[in-house]
Amino acid sequence: MNEKKVLEILAEGESETVEFKRSFDKETLETVSAFANTKGGLIVIGVSRQGRIQGVVIGRETLRDWANQVVQGTGVQPSLKSTKYEGKTLVVISVAESHIRPVLYRGRPYKRVGSTNWEMSVEEITRLVLQGRGVTWDELPEIRASIDDLDPEKIKRFIELANRIGRRPIPEEEEPLKVLVKLGLIQEGKPTRAAILLFGDRPQRFYPQAILKMGRFKSETLIVDDKEIEGTLFEHVEGAMLYFRDRLQTRFEFTGEPQRKVIWEFPLDALREAVINAVCHRDYLSSSLSQVRVYDDKVVVWNPGKLPEPLDPEKLKSVHESIPRNRRIAEMFFYAGYIERWGGGTLKILEECRRSELPEPDFIDDGYSFRIIFRKDILTTEYLRNLGLNERQIKALMYVKEKGGITNKEYQGLNAVSNKTAYLELSDIVEKGVLILEGKGRQVKYLLRVMKK
Repeated sequence: MNEKKVLEILAEGESETVEFKRSFDKETLETVSAFANTKGGLIVIGVSRQGRIQGVVIGRETLRDWANQVVQGTGVQPSLKSTKYEGKTLVVISVAESHIRPVLYRGRPYKRVGSTNWEMSVEEITRLVLQGRGVTWDELPEIRASIDDLDPEKIKRFIELANRIGRRPIPEEEEPLKVLVKLGLIQEGKPTRAAILLFGDRPQRFYPQAILKMGRFKSETLIVDDKEIEGTLFEHVEGAMLYFRDRLQTRFEFTGEPQRKVIWEFPLDALREAVINAVCHRDYLSSSLSQVRVYDDKVVVWNPGKLPEPLDPEKLKSVHESIPRNRRIAEMFFYAGYIERWGGGTLKILEECRRSELPEPDFIDDGYSFRIIFRKDILTTEYLRNLGLNERQIKALMYVKEKGGITNKEYQGLNAVSNKTAYLELSDIVEKGVLILEGKGRQVKYLLRVMKK
């Protein structure tokens, strides 16, 4: 490694893929485990945490000895190289992301979070093991359950629905349990986790986290009513739709046809897709519940579990591959017609919102959970503050929403500011893409841009 590359690493500082160490110690081996379990990285020995060059003394066998300690402690084969920088010796340990995970050190696996190492939870270890085996959580047999824990009537209804949809024709005379065997939902005489969640008599006996919590909120702390939907995942979806129909407002549109057209305040088809996404793709290793929160101005559909890599919120807005967290559950939802095509749910959500002339919903992945936020109006106080607008600018935008536009003079009078301040603050709103200019000279008026996001 040349001095230029060393300088670049030192300038960037510690990160998710770079660690500085004054000397080689047990924490170095923890970092090897963390890098191998995450994205790989570089450990630079002879540098303080603050990035100051101190150097390290090594002998002829030092690098070989350190490499042996890494292999014996973690099983990882590292690359160790010494380099000179400003006359001092540094050692760079390169660690690749491991294909076989989790990588342990002293019986414990670590992961890299920012510039620190964290010990993995049991849930995270389980996910890595499943990924290594190429199976999803729902494909495994539920060893605590038996065939008697399945409801034959629910299986029969699924068969009827699948035949009506036509994606997976099933002979009507076929015994329900044999159908589940052919669908991979019974293995070695045991129902899989997917079978319990889809056709179980009481799925919550085995998975108390498999509950869809619905709530009507006036604010973050004022809950008007709430409901917990239990039963199978199909029942979660249908229960959620009943909840929406009972609580969402409607208006009527007369089109000249004999029947009036019912317009829901939020498109039901989009909400249905979001709920299906939540129950199909949530992380059932998490003890958290999937939630739907209905506010006056928005609906939030929340489920545990970040998006599977390499998906991110932006990729969900265009044609993308399907990476189901729960493969068997998603497959059965497809056969039953709940999912039109794998990977197309978010596109349908976007299309339904556009058709209803609503803002594009927010797709949010915070690393632990995934949310879809439907809004009636994107120009909320919260959204505008997040854009970095001050209270005067927000006040002016509320005025524009009511009056249709605003002039520089009206801005001055509304906020008691000078002509220059009004000009600068209105220009800032234009730069942020919220307002547009109409007219010239003294006839300039600021109007709302049609917001799509």
